[in-house]
Amino acid sequence: MQMLDELKFDSNGLIPAIIQDYENNDVLMMGYMNREAVRRTLESGRVTFWSRSRQKYWVKGETSGHTQDVRSLAFDCDADTLLIKVVQKGGACHVGYRSCFFREVSPNGNSARIVGTKVFDPGAVYS
Repeated sequence: MQMLDELKFDSNGLIPAIIQDYENNDVLMMGYMNREAVRRTLESGRVTFWSRSRQKYWVKGETSGHTQDVRSLAFDCDADTLLIKVVQKGGACHVGYRSCFFREVSPNGNSARIVGTKVFDPGAVYS
């Protein structure tokens, strides 16, 4: 996969990946990938991340069933960030929301409010 040679991974060998809904363009989440995770994502059609905390690969939805099927993968002008458009099954956020970006900050920055809707109970899914 020659495209992998164009990407600029950071000093830890990682590149941020923004995950966006293919149908409505909602930003669902952001995770990190290394070269192997990008390769696995392209080959399988399912988003695969590198977990910095667990130091292992994880396929989105392998535990919850809330999978992300890849429809397109692009990278920015600096080749240091990925944009992956997916068909999202269920919620993308591990705390139960469709998007990890379910809080909106007030214009003055003094507060945040929940603007998303929970789509699943994480206690039931991850118990």
